[in-house]
Parts: sequence; structure tokens; C-alpha cells
Amino acid sequence: MTPTTETMVGIGGAAESTDMVLNIGPQHPSTHGVLRLKLVLDGERITHAEPVIGYMHRGAEKLFEARDYRQIIMLANRHDWLSAFSNELGVVLAVERMLGMEVPERAVWLRTLLAELNRVLNHLMFLGSYPLELGGITPIFYAFREREELQHVMEEVSGGRMHYMFNRVGGLKEDLPAGWTTRARGAVADVRSRMDRFDDLVLGNEIFRGRTRGVGVLSPEAVHAYGVSGPIGRASGVDFDLRRDEPYLAYGDLQDTLRVVTRQEGDCLARFECLLEQTHNALDLADACLDRLAELPPGPVNQRLPKVLKAPEGHTYAWTENPLGINGYYLVSKGEKTPYRLKLRSASYNNIQVLTELLPGTLVADMVAILGSMFFVVGDIDK
Repeated sequence: MTPTTETMVGIGGAAESTDMVLNIGPQHPSTHGVLRLKLVLDGERITHAEPVIGYMHRGAEKLFEARDYRQIIMLANRHDWLSAFSNELGVVLAVERMLGMEVPERAVWLRTLLAELNRVLNHLMFLGSYPLELGGITPIFYAFREREELQHVMEEVSGGRMHYMFNRVGGLKEDLPAGWTTRARGAVADVRSRMDRFDDLVLGNEIFRGRTRGVGVLSPEAVHAYGVSGPIGRASGVDFDLRRDEPYLAYGDLQDTLRVVTRQEGDCLARFECLLEQTHNALDLADACLDRLAELPPGPVNQRLPKVLKAPEGHTYAWTENPLGINGYYLVSKGEKTPYRLKLRSASYNNIQVLTELLPGTLVADMVAILGSMFFVVGDIDK
């Protein structure tokens, strides 16, 4: 066998036996943020793929150690900027577990409602942006219209459009504005009434199906080996969802409404279908939460906290089913007002590392289709 050498693109000519190294990124137009993919090509086929991360690293885990338990919510809020409410949730659940604190029932149901609305907002972004990466511009306009409907009610209740900062240790920041639940119910109904456009425009498009069916097939074995989770893992037949399998918040009372969407194909099309069906189910869960809130009597949405909040010495792990997959916080406390250690397990970090196994053997033309179907946020990788 003739030995091969590597030649960087742009340096010069290459012999027939030379492999080409192609860098995708790290500039932002490399899709989804500042990610770099180092690909080794044999003609048009990828033989080796290496995700190179860290261009957006902010050192959040180290900064956690210098902030008190109220301040770390702001840092945790931002690593996956499309799932801000869910990010906050994991932190406060960990601290509340350390304190042995019970949260008022209204706060539990409100947290569940807002988490599902946040899930819809996250998924709508990818439902619009993924077809865009394959050449279809129309769906993203519809996606942003639906996002605006829900952003209005999220902004009204929290004051924020992306970084809500509405969770607090012991509950929520404050009670709902007057008439908010009626407006939220109307927004959910409006979004649901127009969701079939994604079935017609995207799933009904033969070009989209041709670019995604049978492309980037991820095996269940790879899902388990790399710790892939969320809709990506479930699209490969791995039937796991923390909301059902280890319920938190009010999900234990929502099992009749909660539907864990799975597929067996494990390709790009299956991942998109899982995301779309999960969006429909999140809207149903939001309605169920609104129904339950209407039955609850008025009451507090938070607990009174001491001026200086200190978690007792010990450690705990709190994980949640974030929109993109499992999000976990390992909290270690020495009894001070700041964490001794707070380790973040983000969904995108695990999901993106499987590209080293998924991309080799595929064509360069299919690389963007596969990359977009992994539904990741780079800040969630780099933390």
C-alpha cells in the first residue's frame, strides 16, 4: 500500500495518494457558532473527523466557585442560550435538595409550565434553522413568528427575552401578572394551530427528505457509548426521558399527557421528526399545567430565605431533561455561601463528540446536513 501524506488546503498541490485536511470553522458561519471541525478527506469522502472546541470557553465552572447561590443562577443561565429557564432550574433544584427545602405547589407547577414553554422556544429555533442550512429559507420565518408569540408571554412574566432569571432558590422571583395565564393559553393555542406548516413545508418537501433520509445514521450503541441524550438519542431508538423515568417538578402528575417520542432509524430525518413531535407534546404539557394552575388556590410562589444563604456540607447531583438532552449539576458544598465545586454536565458537549464516529465514511456534501441535525449550541459545549 502506498504511504499517504497530509496536505493542508491552500498550501499547494497534492499527489493522488495525498489526503486532504479541510478545516470547517472556527469562524461563525461554520454553522451554529464558533465550532471547528478538522476533516481528513479522501476525495469527496470524510475519513476522519475531529471536533475542536473551546473557542467560546468562559470558565463558568470556575466562576461558580466565586459567586454565592443567588449569583450563580446568572452564570448557569447562559451556557445554552436557547434553554435559559431550564439551565437555571438545575441549579436551584440542586441547592434546594442540599437544603432539604420544599417549594410551594404553585411554584412547582409554574416551573413546569415555563420549562415546557422554554422547550418549545428552543425547538422552534432548530425547526427553522435546520431547513435553512439545507437551502430552505421559508421555514425560519414561520419559526420566528411562533417564537415571538411565546416570547411575549415569557417576557411579560420574567422581564427577559433570552435570559429569564426567574428561578430562585425556594421557588420563583415573583407571582404572575394579572391575566397572564389567559394570555399564555391563547399564545399556546395560536402556536399549535400553525404547527402543521412544518409538516407541510419541511417534512412534505421531497428535497428535504432526500437530503436527510438514511444520512448520518447513529446507532444505539454509539448513543450509549458517547452519552448522547435528548431527541438525538431517542431518534436512534434509545427510549429514555428523565421526565418519565425519574420525574421531577410536576412531571409525575403529567404522565398521561407526557409522550416520549422515539424513532428507530437514527438518521437526520428521524432526529428532525423527534424534535417536531416533541414540540407538539410540549404544547400539550403547557396546556395541562395551565389547567392545573387554574385549580390551585392563591398562594406563595417562593420561600423566605435568610440574608446569607449557605448550603450544608455535602454533595448532590441534580439532572433535568433539558430541551437538547440531559443537563446535570454536581454540587459540592463545604458549608459556605459559595459552592466548593459545581460541575456542569451539558447536553451539547456529549452530543457533539459523537461526530468523530458519525462523520467518517460520509460525503462532504452530507456533512452540513449531519451537523445541523445534532441540534447543539456551542456555548453549551464550551461552557
